[in-house]
Amino acid sequence: MIDRLSNLSSVGQELLDIGRDHGVDILLLIEAGWIRSVGAGDARPEMLEREMTRSLQKGMSAAVNSGAVDSAKEISVFLGTEIWGHSQSGYAAGLTDISIHFRDIRERIGDIGEPHAIIECKRVEGGNTDLCRAYVVDGIDDRFISQKYAATHSLAFMVGYLLSPDIASAVFGINKYLSGKGRNQDHLKPCAILKKNWARSSRHARSNPATPIDLHHAFLEFPHS
Repeated sequence: MIDRLSNLSSVGQELLDIGRDHGVDILLLIEAGWIRSVGAGDARPEMLEREMTRSLQKGMSAAVNSGAVDSAKEISVFLGTEIWGHSQSGYAAGLTDISIHFRDIRERIGDIGEPHAIIECKRVEGGNTDLCRAYVVDGIDDRFISQKYAATHSLAFMVGYLLSPDIASAVFGINKYLSGKGRNQDHLKPCAILKKNWARSSRHARSNPATPIDLHHAFLEFPHS
């Protein structure tokens, strides 16, 4: 079921809520795509971040085509889609990491001129304060709280490529940075829609519109000997 929130965005559009089931589909597709990528040796920790993301998108598309996630058969996964998002400085173009389109949403509400969901990808490591800071500042804040991306969405996604195989440490490092900025309300918590060790959720206030955005986070491990 596709829900639309009653609150209107700053540009007069209702916020798009893809719904819980589609949110779960995306998280499971991220997992399936990553398993394919690392299994084929296409994703390695020494890669540049954009190369990891290219490999993840390729794996996700292959997972859709193979039916690895049964409920995700009508999802399209795109790399580097240009989008216009509202920010405090006005309208600015950006290039998403991964964009998601659902056939059933398009058939229901028509072409809305932007992806139905956006995934932002960052490298992260619990002991690396610079990477934890970048996950928040360059990811959560600059992409989503600022409304550069997902300005008319109520839900978006982030991927954290774990440079060391410790999800708890990465989440702790991100939350520690948020606490240091007095942002305990923004902490990553157990995932609200999928009970997986690698999944987390968070909610963040946005100044315009005055409705929060929910983020679901997938922390992805590389094989370690």
